[in-house]
Amino acid sequence: MEYINNAPVGGPVASGSGGVNKILCCECGVPIEPNASNMCVPCLRTHVDITENIPKQAVIFFCRNCERYLNPPNEWVPCTLESKELLSLCLKRLQGLRQVKLVDAGFVWTEPHSKRIKVKLTVHGEVMSDVVLQQVFVVEFTVNNQMCDDCHRTEAKDFWRCMVQVRQKAVNRKTLFYLEQMILKHKAHENTLGIKPNTGGLDFFYATDAHARKMVDFLQAVLPVKVTNSKKLISHDIHSNSYNYKYSYAIDIVPVSKGSLVCLNKRFVQQLGHIAPVCLVSKVANAIHLIDPQTAQMAEVQNMAYWKTPFEAICNPKQMIEFIVMDVEIIPVSKRKTFPGQGPVSMRHTLADIWVVKAAELGINDNTIHVKSHLGHLLKPGDSVLGFDLREANVNNSDFEKLNADTVPDVLLVKKSYDKTVRKQSRNWKLKHLNEDVAVDTDIENEYNEFLEDLEEDPELRQNVNIFKDKNKTQMPVDTNDMDDPSVPRITLEEMLYDLVLDDQDMGDV
Repeated sequence: MEYINNAPVGGPVASGSGGVNKILCCECGVPIEPNASNMCVPCLRTHVDITENIPKQAVIFFCRNCERYLNPPNEWVPCTLESKELLSLCLKRLQGLRQVKLVDAGFVWTEPHSKRIKVKLTVHGEVMSDVVLQQVFVVEFTVNNQMCDDCHRTEAKDFWRCMVQVRQKAVNRKTLFYLEQMILKHKAHENTLGIKPNTGGLDFFYATDAHARKMVDFLQAVLPVKVTNSKKLISHDIHSNSYNYKYSYAIDIVPVSKGSLVCLNKRFVQQLGHIAPVCLVSKVANAIHLIDPQTAQMAEVQNMAYWKTPFEAICNPKQMIEFIVMDVEIIPVSKRKTFPGQGPVSMRHTLADIWVVKAAELGINDNTIHVKSHLGHLLKPGDSVLGFDLREANVNNSDFEKLNADTVPDVLLVKKSYDKTVRKQSRNWKLKHLNEDVAVDTDIENEYNEFLEDLEEDPELRQNVNIFKDKNKTQMPVDTNDMDDPSVPRITLEEMLYDLVLDDQDMGDV
């Protein structure tokens, strides 16, 4: 072996000096520092490949429906292109990386539609005891399409493990319309395999029991409901002691809606601050909100309290009759009757003595009906108002029959009436639905229009609903007396959301 001294030519060489002698590479003759292989780095790379056990090509699987990648053995994770999650997923597919030290990794740009992902790696490997070699190489991953298990169940349409049946045994469907908007606002239907409209409600299908329980918890949080569950054995493996069940959850919503007239028993009357037995349902949310039209006293019936002693509606919004207001006299606060133990009184409403005549008898019969109502802040002579005529109502209720006839009012006013045709034509907003393709009959359409009117009249109800601007309706002024009235409820543009629709357009159309 020929050694080369680093001392300068003609200079003295000190004994014990720290000079390093160099040798010639055994392959190319380049002076190098002595090492175990006696070769320079370029020659060493030609003889030794530290990446020979690392595959230069690999395959990863991608689900086009849900846009997730397979993380073996059976986990599907969402990853965006050139993200750290996708890089980690690609590196796990390379088994030979355990034999070397990974120094750096990064993506090499490729066309997004090429179905190829290239990763540039820098590794260190020890060669011939003390020699550490660095090498840079590129691994190409091929993206193959494979449908995940969840999408398989979705495409099968009939495959489900859990079902949530939502039902309401009521004549009016306002509460179901409100529930639909709450589900859309909070995106509670994301994990459903399918949604099927049914008589009196909806059916939600799920792949796992956990997703179904999450939906049940959401329903219990937004509405007064009663939950019953059951399961059916589908198969049983005696060797592994595993069972395959199908679960069903039955959700019963309270059979009342906004505008329903209810009759309470004595126990409820005492618990709710001695409210009048006959009262109106002002709102159905996580509790049933009641109001006495004659005193404006409010009360709330919680979920547990209702199902212990349930009550039903004695009159539904479909039974309301139109009246014409003849005169209005506001009752001063000092003259309102109060008593110890009375519940809270609504400050949004104003008590008034109102004289009304049936719209069908106007001009025929001049007998006016005196009514004490909570709508004094809305009504004026000449207005139309909807209410219940208990004198002609066919009520089949045991609690109502026990009441003294002198304490039951003849007429109860519910809400002010406006021109429905004008309101529908001037409505420049819309709502989204869980299923847009369902055929709607006339009765359901009328009930849906009543729900839209309730949204316009109640700002608190609109807070839980996403309202979108309707681009198909132009905002044209309507020349009617109703729209000139400032008391007509409207939804302002500030409360509306813009509906985002992504359409492919040619560049020439822009």
